[in-house]
Amino acid sequence: MSLSKSTTDCLHLSGMRYYGYTGALPEEQILGQWFEIDIRLWFDMTTAAASDRLEDTLDYRPLLQAIEQLMQQQRFQLIETLAAAIMNLCLAPPQVQRAAVRVTKLAPPVPNFTGQISVEMVRPHAESP
Repeated sequence: MSLSKSTTDCLHLSGMRYYGYTGALPEEQILGQWFEIDIRLWFDMTTAAASDRLEDTLDYRPLLQAIEQLMQQQRFQLIETLAAAIMNLCLAPPQVQRAAVRVTKLAPPVPNFTGQISVEMVRPHAESP
């Protein structure tokens, strides 16, 4: 799939940490844990780059507030379901043509495992060509 010029413009929001209650184990639902979220949003930045005006670009502050609210108020069994919920928030603004969401459990409760566990989803906006 070839990308048009507009879809090569990409905003990265990375290293965002939130405390949440996602996991299949009872202690994950009760105690919670830290998650790291990385997001990439593809949209046309041509007008904003020329005008230097916030109203000509995607203001990501409402998205960050919505993600924070989701992490505080929702509980999921699967990290995949959490990533899908965040993806829905990312694709809500009409100017977003495509989004990528990575959700990482920083300290998953797995015996003898000291790494991290991540899922990543990449989706086009439903109305994008």
